[in-house]
Amino acid sequence: MATITVPVPEQLAELQRGAAEVLTLPELEKKLRRGAPLRIKAGFDPTAPDLHLGHTVLINKLRQFQQFGHEVTFLIGDFTGMIGDPTGRNATRPRLTPEEIRSNARTYEQQIYRVLDPATTRIDFNSRWFGPMSAAGLIEIAARHTVARMLERDDFNKRYKGGQPIALHEFLYPLVQGYDSVALRADVELGGTDQKFNLLVGRALQEQYGQEPQVVLTMPLLEGLDGVNKMSKSLGNFIGITDPPDEMFGKLMSISDELMWRYFELLSFRPLGDIAALKQEIAAGRNPRDVKFELAQELVARFHDAAAARQAQANFTSRFAEKNLPTDLPEVALYCAPGEDGIALVAALTGAGVGLAASRGEARRKVGEGAVRIDGEKASDPQLRLAAGARYTLQLGPRRFARVAVHKNK
Repeated sequence: MATITVPVPEQLAELQRGAAEVLTLPELEKKLRRGAPLRIKAGFDPTAPDLHLGHTVLINKLRQFQQFGHEVTFLIGDFTGMIGDPTGRNATRPRLTPEEIRSNARTYEQQIYRVLDPATTRIDFNSRWFGPMSAAGLIEIAARHTVARMLERDDFNKRYKGGQPIALHEFLYPLVQGYDSVALRADVELGGTDQKFNLLVGRALQEQYGQEPQVVLTMPLLEGLDGVNKMSKSLGNFIGITDPPDEMFGKLMSISDELMWRYFELLSFRPLGDIAALKQEIAAGRNPRDVKFELAQELVARFHDAAAARQAQANFTSRFAEKNLPTDLPEVALYCAPGEDGIALVAALTGAGVGLAASRGEARRKVGEGAVRIDGEKASDPQLRLAAGARYTLQLGPRRFARVAVHKNK
């Protein structure tokens, strides 16, 4: 068996970077001090066809364990995906078909190697043990947990007290996820902070099956481009790891200066000391836009290549310089009315946090006068709608600008 040579204090310092919680740190240190590679697990349900930067927060942490010589399993929840993760839901989640799950799982397999080392990454599927399992086997797992414990989970508790239905199969989800840790004999499981209950079920089940309980390491949920909500395709506030270089670069440049540091901590591979030095440079007068350029360069290069990142920056700078548009505007999130996929231009011009026009009447008049531009192009139609999922630089007159991101209704 291979031996880990990186000193334990060095491992602990890096593994805690950006982590929300380690349950428990003394247990992790004890496991590391044995010197043998640990079995590290993180599960991903293939609920969407592509990964985004929010997913890579966990994948980056897997990469850190991998670099220290530990055994990493990227577990695709093709079985749990058919149940549907109820975490954070106030209603039953629609279940995916087996065909949707297989298709999404294939893209996950292709995309994770943009971060992880393909030579040392193990990909597994929890259908490997649940597919052939009999009903009696599932009942055996269910017998090791109680309804009372399930109702300790916040979202289940709220739905129960509020009279909202909870389907029986939703209770199976934490059990099935927890049993994954038994099947893999996991030493450490990674997950988002919203997965803490499920990860602790894994610890409890391992003890029930006579295994040493896994350490639970939770990571924060990465805010999307709006700086408020969890990065999500359904909210349109995401950056996909397969986005074209120009699109990815532009989205990264649109995040707020404050959110930039969150992205540096959770997404960048730069040492924390380097990030602290960048903060000092900004405090001393450096333009935050230039530091954001460095973040965008690093991430575009990771998911494409260095040449594509350099070209994306050149294209970004040229596009805004040619149209005389500022590149360092804070972004304002605008939300569509329920059921709609866009927002009226006149509404955007008067939106909260935008304030380019005092009223919709003034906005319509300014459009008619040719005083309004979208991304440098003159807007002539007062009925124009801005599409959800897109970002725009709005201009009224020669010197008034706003950067907006349009999202579907919350």
